[in-house]
Amino acid sequence: MNKRGMVFLLTVFFSLCGVAHAQTSSTTTVMPSVEFDTSTFPQWAKDLRRAEIVAFGSFPFTLLVATMASDSVRWANNNWDTRYAPWPVRSAGGIEMSSQQRLMTIGAAAAGSILISLVDHFIVRYKRDKAEKEKLNLPDGSPIILRRPWPETDTETDAETGDEGGVESLPPNGEP
Repeated sequence: MNKRGMVFLLTVFFSLCGVAHAQTSSTTTVMPSVEFDTSTFPQWAKDLRRAEIVAFGSFPFTLLVATMASDSVRWANNNWDTRYAPWPVRSAGGIEMSSQQRLMTIGAAAAGSILISLVDHFIVRYKRDKAEKEKLNLPDGSPIILRRPWPETDTETDAETGDEGGVESLPPNGEP
């Protein structure tokens, strides 16, 4: 494309961007702000969501590691030929991975992400079980301190329930 065509397209693009105006009508409705309550979800759903986030979040890093490892193995298997060198040291005429090798690399990265997600799940589950055991082994009448954001957002309910700033006592039988 020549220079005139590019200038014409840019002029049309920027002139169309200026056409969008803000709405000035007073007929718009404002949706009330409602805080989302996650306490209704079962624990397994929260754990599954966390595992999903960890797996998808770790995938780019495991893909990078799997690609570099796969390239290094290819390089070593081909007698250290510079055409098969991994990405940082690959020359301009380097030989790319085949589609089968690329799929194996992506599969290895996905398996690594799932493994990281499972390890995270078991660590979090262990910590949660340990905290529950410690809570159940407290002597009778021990205060349980609940952490809450400060300042309290709903001070009226605290005044109605008689909450004393996040400290609650256990009943005499020791069950929470």
